[in-house]
Amino acid sequence: MNAKYPLKALLVAGGLVILTAGCSQATGSPVDSSKLQGTITISGAFALYPMMVRWGEEFQKLHPDVKLDVSAGGAGKGIADVLGGAVDIGMVSREITPQEEQKGAFWVPVTRDAVFVTVNERNPVWEDLHRRGVTHDTFVGIYVTGDVKTWGQVVGRPEIVDLIHVFTRSDACGAADAWSKYLGKTQEDLLGVGVYGDPGVVEAVVKDPLGIGYNNGGYAYDLATDKPVAGSRVVPIDANGNGQADPSEVCDTHTQAVDAVVKGLYPSPPARDLYLVTKGKPAGLTRALIEWVLGDGQKYVPEAGFVSLPQDKLNDGVSKLK
Repeated sequence: MNAKYPLKALLVAGGLVILTAGCSQATGSPVDSSKLQGTITISGAFALYPMMVRWGEEFQKLHPDVKLDVSAGGAGKGIADVLGGAVDIGMVSREITPQEEQKGAFWVPVTRDAVFVTVNERNPVWEDLHRRGVTHDTFVGIYVTGDVKTWGQVVGRPEIVDLIHVFTRSDACGAADAWSKYLGKTQEDLLGVGVYGDPGVVEAVVKDPLGIGYNNGGYAYDLATDKPVAGSRVVPIDANGNGQADPSEVCDTHTQAVDAVVKGLYPSPPARDLYLVTKGKPAGLTRALIEWVLGDGQKYVPEAGFVSLPQDKLNDGVSKLK
C-alpha cells in the first residue's frame, strides 16, 4: 500500500479501490517480528478500508520490507476473496455466518463503527428532521414497506408533498447488513435505487435534495472538518421515540457520533464490530500483522475516527490467534 495516494484518488469506475497486488508470504510458521518481509493482500468492506489504510501505513514504517496491498469492494467481496484464496485477509463489517465458518473463515474483531442516515443539506424539511429525529418505525416505512413516501409524512407535515428518493447499496456489504438488521430485515428487503459502494451513496445523496441514504461513519463524515460530508447532513435517530432528537441522539459532528457509539447511546445495530478474516488460523506474516493490529495498532483507532473495542475483547482476539 502506497501512502502517497489519498483515499479519494483511489476511487475508480464503479467505486472499487484497487492497489497493485503482489505475491504473498502470509502463510507458514510464525516469523521473527524483527525480520518481517513479504506482501499481504487485503480486500473487503468499505467501512474498514480507511482504518486498514492507516494501520498499513504505520505497520510498514516499522517493517519497511513488508508491503500491504489493500482494496475495498464491500464486505461480501472481502469474505468471498479470502475464502476463495484470492487474498490473505478479508475486511468484513458484519458477523461471520456459521456457513462461512464451516468453509474455514477465521475471524477476530478489530474495531467498531456505525452506519448513519444521510440526507442532502437542501432537504425541504431538514430543520424538522434535525429537531425531531426519525423513529425506527418511520425508517421501516421508508426502506421496507414503502408506506412513507413523502418528506411531509416523515415529519408530520402533510402539506409537504416532495417524494423521498431512497438510495440503498447495490453491492453485498456490511453497511446494508447493519441497516437492514436495525429494521428487522435483510439487505434484500431494502427498497431504493441501488448504488455501488459508500462513495457512490454519498455522491447520490449530495446530488439529490430529496435523497436519503446510509453510510459508514468514515464516509458520512469528513474527518478533516469533523462535519458531515459537504452537501449532506446526518439525520438523528429518535431511538427512544419521544418525538424529538435528544442531545445524545444528535450527530452533527463525527466527534458526537463516535461518543454516542462509545457510550452505547447509538442503536446497535446499526453500530457493530468490524472484523479481519482469514481462511484458517493465520500464521507467519499475516498473524504478525493481526497481532499488531490488536495490540500496538489500537492506538491509531481514535485518530482514524473509529471506536476502540473493550480490552477484554481485544485480548480474546489475541488468545484466539494462539
